[in-house]
Amino acid sequence: MKYLALALLVCSLLPLSNAFCEAFTMKLGMTHCKDEVDNTWHAVGSKWRNSACMDCTCEECCSAYGTPTNFPSDCVSVFDPVACKYTVHKKDDPTVHCPVFGLIGK
Repeated sequence: MKYLALALLVCSLLPLSNAFCEAFTMKLGMTHCKDEVDNTWHAVGSKWRNSACMDCTCEECCSAYGTPTNFPSDCVSVFDPVACKYTVHKKDDPTVHCPVFGLIGK
């Protein structure tokens, strides 16, 4: 019974983890890798952010933003692809920001 409870706990925590990562296999002796989104080359050991708002290394790319999941119903989330972030504001007044109670990702 303890194992079932532990399994349920682990499964409930998975959505809270950074689920927006993609891992890559590095070949022995590699000195550079290619970002397939922007078709740019980067030195092994470097870090960069691509045009899809992903923070990358030659080993993985992960989303550079969190996605709001729980906010008041009179609010809306809007993604800004330049700043790589969501803002949550009132549906009828974008100048009024709303509280966010849940976030998936970053």
